[in-house]
Amino acid sequence: MKEKILKTLKEIEGFISGQELCTQFGVSRTAVWKVINRLKEEGYEIEAVRNRGYILRGMSDVLSKAEILSCMETEWAGQNVVYFSETDSTNIQARKQAEAGAPEGTLIVADRQSGGKGRRGRGWVSPAGVGIWMSLVLRPKISTLSASMLTLLMAMAAARGIFWETGLECEIKWPNDLVLNKKKICGILTEMSTEFSDIQYVVSGIGINVGQTEFPGPIREMATSLYLESGRPFQRSRIIAGIMKALEGYYKEFAKTEDMSGLMDEYNARLVNCKNEVRVLAPSGDFCGVSEGIDKTGALIVRRPDGTRTNVISGEVSVRGLYSYV
Repeated sequence: MKEKILKTLKEIEGFISGQELCTQFGVSRTAVWKVINRLKEEGYEIEAVRNRGYILRGMSDVLSKAEILSCMETEWAGQNVVYFSETDSTNIQARKQAEAGAPEGTLIVADRQSGGKGRRGRGWVSPAGVGIWMSLVLRPKISTLSASMLTLLMAMAAARGIFWETGLECEIKWPNDLVLNKKKICGILTEMSTEFSDIQYVVSGIGINVGQTEFPGPIREMATSLYLESGRPFQRSRIIAGIMKALEGYYKEFAKTEDMSGLMDEYNARLVNCKNEVRVLAPSGDFCGVSEGIDKTGALIVRRPDGTRTNVISGEVSVRGLYSYV
């Protein structure tokens, strides 16, 4: 009920009486009063005026289950939210939810992670109050060979959701990072569970730097935040909701062909190193070439100096600019 009352306060112009809220949601005046007080405790500025009712005057960057659901405009993605003020890793919690039968679209969100991870087991710094740390449970009816493309969909959805809320145009560093001004703003880690060659579930985790004003020395030269790039604060809940809305559209398009054929052009338009020289770091040996974008399978096409083309598959491979992270 809390998220419904919050959504109503956000949408209505002017005051709404306590009795109207009681009638709308079939609860007592005492129940409404308790919800309003909980919202105030969470950081919402709600004014109560005798004989007029309640009005939402303002809010800080509140992150909670009710706040996230009040922003959501989706059919299935993010309609079931599990929120933690702190947890080890949203991917770990999402896997637990998936194993317990959580439906597709279940979204795990944490204000802080104590054990956030990126690719290859690298740590991901996830402090409270400044970032989006979330993981989505998917149950796609696709082959295991197609599952890696879900990372690309999530990158596109994150870029679009960020743009809708901030106006900032992120670029994609294949296959799983978003960058702004050549610095990392977002990382994505997708994990899959299979049984007898069938996908049981996929968990796609996203970490987005939103409100950081500085970064520790080791990552200062390669990381940035939405605040540092714009000079403005943003509401994380609205970005989360935008990403979920964008994902639904991309997921629907992807399901038509189970590949990137309908999304390839848009993805390549955002690809940070497209048509530029890159270095491919692979277990079989590093090599250089020119990035020519992805093909319909999500592989990155790299043209080597001798003119031959290599389709680079994500996994244990990294792609960087010749002289830097991007």
